[in-house]
Amino acid sequence: MVYWFNIVFYQPLYNLLVFFYNIIPGNDIGLAIIALTIVVRVILYPFALQSIKSQKAMQDLQPKLSALKEKYKDKKDELAQEMVKLYKNEKVNPLSSCLPVLIQLPFLIAVYKVFQSGLNSSNLNLLYSFVQNPNHINSISLGFLDLGKPSYVLAILAGAAQFWQTKMLLTSRPPKGMPGSKDEDITAIMNKQMVYFMPLITVVIGVSLPGGLTLYWFVTTLLMALQQLYFFKKKKAADIIPAEANNQPTI
Repeated sequence: MVYWFNIVFYQPLYNLLVFFYNIIPGNDIGLAIIALTIVVRVILYPFALQSIKSQKAMQDLQPKLSALKEKYKDKKDELAQEMVKLYKNEKVNPLSSCLPVLIQLPFLIAVYKVFQSGLNSSNLNLLYSFVQNPNHINSISLGFLDLGKPSYVLAILAGAAQFWQTKMLLTSRPPKGMPGSKDEDITAIMNKQMVYFMPLITVVIGVSLPGGLTLYWFVTTLLMALQQLYFFKKKKAADIIPAEANNQPTI
């Protein structure tokens, strides 16, 4: 199993990293990591987009779910039936966000291994015959940043990107007094904790990782946040156009 994982995922990504390292002027490993990160995000874009759609759909559905929980709080069987009906009517599958994550997981593990050991020149024996062997990989990027060692700056940048991405997914609470508003208060508190907890964890983990891996973490989170921003703006524009059409005066 490990053998096939290395053949299918790890070795191709490692070779692609060294390929970028060879062709980028100045052999800058930081720019090579950014280039590889962009390629990985492009490959995973369809799955990431599906995951974003599913997460946003579930977030938007929270007020209705909370209202059902309030209405059927003493009737568990009816609550389950009504929740199934709601998912069906809204065309939302609560498990649909899991599959894209599972598909991305092997890539993420492989990328982790690449950046964990990719700066070690002893792994250059894994190169394909058509990828030039640089004999040595310089871990210094931009002339001063050692990506072979932990970087506090990159860890903080990764945490900031995580904060932006997480905050973007939050939904507004229903007004007080509406059904489900109490549950939404609890949800809002949990969401607020998550907004600050996840970036904090990112920073804490990031300062213990090699700078190359933290750079990947920062860039991939930033690209995911930009994907979310694009999707939300596109969705908002699609919602506005039908609404404007419905408000057009009839002759």
